[in-house]
Amino acid sequence: MSIISWIILGVIAGFLGSKIVNKSGQGIIMDIVLGIVGAIVGGLIFSAFGASGVTGLNIYSLIVAVIGAIVVLWAYHALAGRRA
Repeated sequence: MSIISWIILGVIAGFLGSKIVNKSGQGIIMDIVLGIVGAIVGGLIFSAFGASGVTGLNIYSLIVAVIGAIVVLWAYHALAGRRA
C-alpha cells in the first residue's frame, strides 16, 4: 500500500473508531495518527489469530483498521485518563 492509501485508511478508521469509542473525534490530526496506528495494531491482532491483516484499500482492511483503532483509542483514553 502506498502512503496515500495508509493516510486515507487512517482517516476513515480513526474517524469511525473515535465515533465508536467516545462519540466525538480527537481532532483530524489525532484521528489520522490513531487510525494509522490502529491499522497497524489491527493487522498485528488479526495476524496473531491467523487471519490476514490490512491487505489494501478495501472493506476488509477498513474493518481491521477500525478494530485496531478502537483498541488504540481505548488504550489512549485509559492512559490519558490516569494523567488527568
